[in-house]
Amino acid sequence: MPPVFTRHPANPIIVPGIYDWRRAVTFNPGVLLDDDGRFYLYERTAGQLRPFHCFIGMMESDDGVNFVHTSPEPVFTPTMAGNELGSVQDPRLAKIDGVYYMTYAFRPFAWSSNPTGIGVPESQESEFPGVERAPISTNAVVGSKNVQNGRPDNLTRSGIAVSTDRVHWHHHVWATPADMDDRDVILFPEKVNGKFMLLRRPLQMVGAEYGTDYPAIWICESDDLEDWSDPILLAKAEYEWEDNRIGGSTPPIKTEKGWLILYHGVENQDPAIKRVCYRMGAMLLDLNDPTKVIARVPHAIMEPETYYERFGLYIPNVIFPTANVVKDGLIYLYYGVCDTAIALATCPLDELTDYVASFPV
Repeated sequence: MPPVFTRHPANPIIVPGIYDWRRAVTFNPGVLLDDDGRFYLYERTAGQLRPFHCFIGMMESDDGVNFVHTSPEPVFTPTMAGNELGSVQDPRLAKIDGVYYMTYAFRPFAWSSNPTGIGVPESQESEFPGVERAPISTNAVVGSKNVQNGRPDNLTRSGIAVSTDRVHWHHHVWATPADMDDRDVILFPEKVNGKFMLLRRPLQMVGAEYGTDYPAIWICESDDLEDWSDPILLAKAEYEWEDNRIGGSTPPIKTEKGWLILYHGVENQDPAIKRVCYRMGAMLLDLNDPTKVIARVPHAIMEPETYYERFGLYIPNVIFPTANVVKDGLIYLYYGVCDTAIALATCPLDELTDYVASFPV
């Protein structure tokens, strides 16, 4: 039997409100379980839907369920990324050799709101005056217009921020090129063979020359976080539930059987109304050579089921995991729901790892 992710009865555990910069939505968090035994959560927030201007706020908890803010202000903002007109989003956290790292996506353009519950929000022009739009790419991805390669109002660059105290962050380096839509950029929680390892999802790298018809998961390495190797194709969409694209979700978990990777797949359920469905899958990578997939479950292991996973303020039918921590053998999975709120589900690590390992490739 496949393992079950048990939704917390208090879900969604974190909802919008309180401060102006998170009044509309809060979702897609990064989470750390630090050496002091406390959970530290970094939420992506927005105070309004048009423009959809996002910030990163910080919360903490003793139990991983009941979180409180550490500050009435965001801890990371578009200004800190170098452009006050932009948007910072989808943080993933890692602590390596005593230093805190946050990978984040930076988008210079905003989407319009879409509270009707059908389809994906779409904006035809920049919401931020004074920011030059990127040229339209001729490398189109099959699917809704929102995920075509290099879409000018959805071009996203990923960066790495650094902190020594969890609270005060500064932009350290860009991890992806400025002219490429490249997000779901995730650091491994430790170096492998002395090198930093990074997952990526470059939208433009599709077609015969790249070995994939749809946006896929790539991997690269670096000695210093600044000079990265050419990305290697790690995994591409192979199953029906992944028919639009796949991307990394949470930071890899090191297990005896390999690196456990939780990722998301996007299915176009009804292109006519742009109805999509975000689900979660799992694979294992070789411990010593994480460029090799050694096991992969062919079906989704979690999908939208509850009301808060199927209906929301922004994009319906979405579970989007971005954080996992392991405590007492239990995975705490934190995920955004419908780009509106944050939910929590748990699963025994050993059960999940054994199940994924039962599908060798």
